[in-house]
Amino acid sequence: SQKHFPFPLRLPVFAAPMFLISGPALVLAGRSAVQCSSGPSRENVMLSNSASTDVLFNEVPLTPDFYPYDWNPITAADLRDGFVHVAWGDGSSLACYALWLAECSPGFGIEPSSREGVIEPSDLPDATDLIKSTVSDHGALVLWWASRSEPTVIHPGWLRHVADNRFRPGSYIPQRQRWTAADFAEPPTIDAAHILEDDELFRSWLTALARFGLARLRNAPTTEDFLETLIQRVGPIRGSNFGKIFDVRSNPNPNSTAYTTFNLGQHTDLPTRETPPGFQFLHCIRNEVDGGWSRMTDGLAVTEELRTNYPDDFAALTTLNWVFFNRQRTEDHRWEGPLIDFGGPGQPLTLRAFYPVRGFPAMDSADVPRAYAAMKRFSAIAHDPRFQIRFPFEAGDIVGFDNRVGLHGRDAFEAGGGVRHLRGCYLDHDELYSRLRVMNHRVEAVNHFVPSSVDGKHVDHVTSPQADVERIRPLR
Repeated sequence: SQKHFPFPLRLPVFAAPMFLISGPALVLAGRSAVQCSSGPSRENVMLSNSASTDVLFNEVPLTPDFYPYDWNPITAADLRDGFVHVAWGDGSSLACYALWLAECSPGFGIEPSSREGVIEPSDLPDATDLIKSTVSDHGALVLWWASRSEPTVIHPGWLRHVADNRFRPGSYIPQRQRWTAADFAEPPTIDAAHILEDDELFRSWLTALARFGLARLRNAPTTEDFLETLIQRVGPIRGSNFGKIFDVRSNPNPNSTAYTTFNLGQHTDLPTRETPPGFQFLHCIRNEVDGGWSRMTDGLAVTEELRTNYPDDFAALTTLNWVFFNRQRTEDHRWEGPLIDFGGPGQPLTLRAFYPVRGFPAMDSADVPRAYAAMKRFSAIAHDPRFQIRFPFEAGDIVGFDNRVGLHGRDAFEAGGGVRHLRGCYLDHDELYSRLRVMNHRVEAVNHFVPSSVDGKHVDHVTSPQADVERIRPLR
């Protein structure tokens, strides 16, 4: 995935004595080099210094990952007080600490095959080990170390992606959008006929899931193994005490209220876990019953409604703890936390909202009444038609939703009227976001689309998922 020089890249050696850098891509070379401005993918590159010996490089410097980067040349690299202050021609800049540069330097802190770091922190040199920084004629950053006989070279395009703050977890995935029933009456919907073969269709589906926390595939095969095949293309399925893939149908001796014909209020699954599953997927194999419509509510919208209009209830819901535990004969998962759980700094929101497994108020007795009052308010908003959408399951539907903040429920149904069979599984947020980042990086490499937004051809300009925009549209 790295861009290669069709002609050698020359690096002058800093300071005498002369030496030979070991490795198959490095040999001694003469002083002459082509001076050019067309970029390293087309011409030789001279890494400027005053020494009289050049070291010949055959490839663009490796980066600490496997993505290709445009060659975005730097114009200055000033070493001051342990930091290299890097600048670009458009005024952008980045202050790079010497030890971080050591950790990010191929051949010094980066192992080239895995692109992972190799310097144990206690083995890091002092920041004063970096004694000189220069800029090549084509804009690469060249670093000279007192403890090393050879310089290291940093890709300027990789540095620019750091300066542009595109290394954050939220990079290359869409920002999550709140929604209500005013935005759409049914989930963002995609035809699944070619979902396994069409990468752009697959990417559009993942994008909708990441953006809205809800997306539906229609016309998927109704074979029982299809869900596992589909989700494993995203990443490893997260198992639970219900299995890797679980069947949702009425059972005369259920181990969960999901396996009954009862109405199920708006909830999230497995609040009994330290970290509940990120996404849940339900695949309709057969549905011949009356009733049993699915209901979805965006917990982000519910939380914002509480924060804005019911601050006392919001405070109770975010600070008063409950103990959640599952009540099976052979399992005892337990977790304590508030219904609206913001966790620690930087952690994602988790709604612990499943009344069948909410067990004990873990709070002062004086707080219990207001905890119940706030919980009733939470539930009323989650079921309010302004926030909740309802839709039936049809054979071949696969509905995916964010289980951490997406509240789902089900109308009661009559079991005697036919079969209602869903297959389900869980997937951690990390797996879906990882797959989407990789796919969006590839699209950027080909199309040079703006990475702060996902490819608008599919979903970037969808103001409502009901809009008739190419692949994402409601299917009637």
